[in-house]
Amino acid sequence: MFSKAGVTARGAVLLGKHVACDAFDEKRPLRVVTHAHSDHMLGLRQSLMRCENVVMTQPTKDLIDVMMGPLFLMMGNVKTLDYGETLTFEDETLRLHYADHILGTAQVFVKDYEGTRVLYTSDFRVRDTPVVETDVLVIEATYGSPSRVRKFKGNVDDLFVSLVEKGLKHGVVYVFGYHGKLQETMQILYEADVKVPFITPEKVFHVSKICERHGMRLGKFLLSTSERGRTVLSEGGPCVAFYHMGSRKRVGENAFRICVSGWDFSAACRQVKEKEFVLALSDHSDFDGLLEYVKESKPKLVITDNFRVGDAEVLAREIEKRLGIKAKPLPS
Repeated sequence: MFSKAGVTARGAVLLGKHVACDAFDEKRPLRVVTHAHSDHMLGLRQSLMRCENVVMTQPTKDLIDVMMGPLFLMMGNVKTLDYGETLTFEDETLRLHYADHILGTAQVFVKDYEGTRVLYTSDFRVRDTPVVETDVLVIEATYGSPSRVRKFKGNVDDLFVSLVEKGLKHGVVYVFGYHGKLQETMQILYEADVKVPFITPEKVFHVSKICERHGMRLGKFLLSTSERGRTVLSEGGPCVAFYHMGSRKRVGENAFRICVSGWDFSAACRQVKEKEFVLALSDHSDFDGLLEYVKESKPKLVITDNFRVGDAEVLAREIEKRLGIKAKPLPS
């Protein structure tokens, strides 16, 4: 079974004989990009130059066009698949399944000539991710430790809305997060009918436009460099400004600030400064969610992704101890 899947020292998740996911592998003719986060686009330029096909969903392609420029993907043979659509390559079939993470995220399913089913979850929240039964499961391990369980109750979305409304009394509210999660926060506020201008820098603006094109409802938002955007910010709002997490040390230093992060497990919201808060809004399953997926997927073997940030070694031990399923972290 270990010959059916693995994770290389460079982060490529190997499925069957032909498929490498989320990093380049020189021996694999098919490369899958499960979603448009940087740790899942490793070696993409090499894959475009050397692989027969680079496979992804259309939303992921659109997001990469925004993040990397429209010419980047044109250097290779990119094939987009809808969820449930099948691609046959020699004696194996490849299919993408929906994963609840950021727009376009896909689980990757491969079935070989012997009928063995191999699945890579990519990153996911178990709440809205369909479980795929498989023989060999490669699973993310971001929150793979038993200490990574969200025990707090209540609706984090509602808490976020209340916190923003509190901040708007002071003027501008800055929300910091990563691409995908930022658009989720915009959608939460739009659906809660928060009626103030939304303002974004250029890249967040264009990523948000792609999310709208694929069905997300984000409301009206302005470029921070537009005349209207500059005016609203200079006048001190009220408005909500959405910035990438990497900008938090440079933007809105003295304003009301909310950082959305999945790494808080003790409380849904934590105050870190007088006007700065960390909100536990995650786009990954916690430890209990990971175990739930493994149990329902019914694999004979589990490989935990030990390349990306997480607790793959702990998760493998706990799967064996609690579920009685053979599990191994890779790369070891």
